[in-house]
Amino acid sequence: MNFISNLFASSENPASLGAKFRQKRLAVFENLFFQHFQKDQAIKVLDVGGTAYFWKGSRLLNLPQIEIVLLNLSTEDTKHPKLQSIAGDATSLLQYKDDYFDLVFSNSVIEHLYTFENQEKMAKEILRVGKKHFVQTPNKYFPVEAHYALPFAQYFPKNLLFSILTKTKLSRLRKWSESEAKQYLEEIRLLDEKEMKSLFPNSKIFKEKVAGLTKSITAHNFY
Repeated sequence: MNFISNLFASSENPASLGAKFRQKRLAVFENLFFQHFQKDQAIKVLDVGGTAYFWKGSRLLNLPQIEIVLLNLSTEDTKHPKLQSIAGDATSLLQYKDDYFDLVFSNSVIEHLYTFENQEKMAKEILRVGKKHFVQTPNKYFPVEAHYALPFAQYFPKNLLFSILTKTKLSRLRKWSESEAKQYLEEIRLLDEKEMKSLFPNSKIFKEKVAGLTKSITAHNFY
């Protein structure tokens, strides 16, 4: 039962399948990072929608002059001197001038912005304030929808998916609260490769593969 629970648990659970994918994704990112940045240089990173938990164990925190700013709708206590948490809006980063950050990073956030217009705004701000970027999102067409861990849930009518989430334990082996289910159904707008290319037109596209299928899409400009 523990194996099944871990399989369908949130990626915040270190034993979950999602957490293992995150660790692999972080390793890909770190390899690119260390190919392009010197370990002793001063580096400013903006993590849009990130958490202190995500960076736990990252090699970047060992760098002597790195500063990672976590931007979310509300702040958190990071408990780490190189992680700073601020409240802000991913679609409007007016507090920062052009190219202020050496790198803007974002993991599984841009699909939470309700509309493509908001996703465009976030992408434009990332490209404006960051010299480098690494922006990941689940692939719209991957058979298992990433947020609900349900096969083909992205194609279900919203009222049907709402019922499944709130009245059964098919999604992550638990019943969702009505407010949580409603929030996710409103805010999630999955992206495909074509849309990511349009949002980040001069970027490389990295495809995270599972059984030959693209699980997630990352746009980056580590050339």
